[in-house]
Amino acid sequence: MLPESPVTPRAASSEDALRQQPVATFQPERLVQMLLGCVWLADGALQLQPYMFGRGFVTGVLMPNAQGNPSPIAGSITFMAHFLEPHITAWNALFAIIQIGIGVGLLVRRTIKSALALSFAWSLGVWWFGEGFGGLLSGTASPLSGAPGAVLLYVIIGVLVWPPRHAEDGAVGAGGGLLSERGARIVSALLWLGSAALLLQPSALDRAALHDSLVTAAAGQPRWYASLLLRTAHLVGANGLPLTLAFGAGMIVVGIAISCSKRTVPLLVLATILALFIWVFPEGLGGILTGQGTDPNTGPLLVLAVLAWYRYVPEKVPLRRLIVPAALEAAGS
Repeated sequence: MLPESPVTPRAASSEDALRQQPVATFQPERLVQMLLGCVWLADGALQLQPYMFGRGFVTGVLMPNAQGNPSPIAGSITFMAHFLEPHITAWNALFAIIQIGIGVGLLVRRTIKSALALSFAWSLGVWWFGEGFGGLLSGTASPLSGAPGAVLLYVIIGVLVWPPRHAEDGAVGAGGGLLSERGARIVSALLWLGSAALLLQPSALDRAALHDSLVTAAAGQPRWYASLLLRTAHLVGANGLPLTLAFGAGMIVVGIAISCSKRTVPLLVLATILALFIWVFPEGLGGILTGQGTDPNTGPLLVLAVLAWYRYVPEKVPLRRLIVPAALEAAGS
């Protein structure tokens, strides 16, 4: 039997130091940054659809945003649409390049802050001229049809996952971004509670409102998907109010949980279920299958917003318990 090799004090101390070093983990905010980048890339790809390079983009996407808004807002949207129309091909190409650039910037660590800053400015412009402020000023805005606007959620998510001020290169720590934990809770809770409040407007409480949203979402969809939406609308009929109130109650629960709860798994499950139902049915997947959709609408972004808030929760459940363990382990190996 060979004698054991002597271990010098210096070697032992080096081994102890290695054991004590924290193992790098995939931080939730970095995951959301990358997912948000993918959404921006998808937006850029949707902007490259043939429909967007023609007059239909002006008359079918931009001009309708003026409807229902106060005269000054409606006038500014109409003016912008007429300004863009003569050279819409060139303008649309520029719009696509900007969105793809933001997406690429969010996927590269060194350019995250620049990409987020650009996305804030771009999103606010699109929220005004491209979404008519999500219909919030019209009195008919509903989260079941995309209020308060997808690009506003881009801004909220970006603020929540802004990188820490003193993070080392290649590391992203919890907190330390643009908001404190309290500020993140307020913003996130207001998103959900404000969405629930929109469902209390007379237009949303109409018994046929959900039915009409489903019928509208079916327009231009592939036959199989349009059939699903129309059958659902038929089942809902003029009795959509209980479902609408159920959506609102779920949003209130999520908003209250964000305000005071530290247990995030049930919260993520409930938020995900609500968001996916809204996305698949009344939002019609944001129209991305119609050839005329410009973004996925608010459904997936509501899930990202909750994940973005997750970084601020003091007592976190390990992220590996929330998002496909095998995929994260494979990515880290």
